[in-house]
Amino acid sequence: MDLSVIVPVYNEVENIDLLHGELDAVLRTSGLAYELILVDDGSRDGSFARLQGLAAADPHVVVISLSRNFGQTAALAAGLAYSSGADVVLMDGDRQNDPADIPRLLEQRRAGYDLVAGWRQDRQDSWLRRRLPSQIANRLIGIITGVRLHDYGCTLKLLRGDLARSLRLYGEMHRFIPALIDDLGGRIVELPVHHRPRLAGVSKYGLSRTIRVLLDLVTVKFLSLYSTRPIHIFGVAGLLATVVGLVITGWLGFERVFLGQPIGGRPLLLLGILLTVMGMQFITMGLLGELLVRTYHESQSKPVYRIEQIVTGANNGYEQRRDQ
Repeated sequence: MDLSVIVPVYNEVENIDLLHGELDAVLRTSGLAYELILVDDGSRDGSFARLQGLAAADPHVVVISLSRNFGQTAALAAGLAYSSGADVVLMDGDRQNDPADIPRLLEQRRAGYDLVAGWRQDRQDSWLRRRLPSQIANRLIGIITGVRLHDYGCTLKLLRGDLARSLRLYGEMHRFIPALIDDLGGRIVELPVHHRPRLAGVSKYGLSRTIRVLLDLVTVKFLSLYSTRPIHIFGVAGLLATVVGLVITGWLGFERVFLGQPIGGRPLLLLGILLTVMGMQFITMGLLGELLVRTYHESQSKPVYRIEQIVTGANNGYEQRRDQ
């Protein structure tokens, strides 16, 4: 399978047939062996019945029905788990992403990039409700993760298949796929793509998702830096708190023993004791985190690295094999 196209669908009955028609026109002329994975995320408007009809008429279509509405990230994760393409395209089901951009994404992928991220330069959404929060989020995500892109919120992306299937997505993590790919050492490029106004259906996005995105951003940053060494964050905080607490209590002890000053009613004594106890708790949390990390990796034989290439000697030269 050359290409897997994954589309999450949630209450998009008005858009399904038109989207399939556009995708079919583009993919059939590509010359690629492809599959179109449509993930019904607990729709209640008849979308699943329409998807079943497409699967019966088009052998390229695979329909996955989730038991309830789990969210876009879960729907994409389900599609990735069932995909088999050497390359994977992710896109929205509301027809605001243009299937005609897929060949351009493939061109960039063939240039050696592991992720080609869409950039909606001329975005057809409300400025106050959608574009302004997106601009703020893009800037913040770029600063925190170190992967600076113009448009983290654009679902339209093309990824190398093996890398895409190695991702573990939950929460609102689909927004941070570029940061996750960068953490694996993948090469990323951004490509301007078309963005069309929504002509049917109702948008499922709103300002309420901003808080969840910010919390997931903290998770992504933490996992990127400390997922295999939690003692480095908890231990540092614990050592600092312990040292400061011991210095405070030590000085107060010196005043009491050698200077004869009463210290029982001083708030500084309580602060010193509190910092010392908190510091020891942080260090203990770091050690427990180390035990959990080692149990996790060793029980699953999960490596803490990703091999990009293996070069071995062959009969009359060298054989270069890319990680699959």
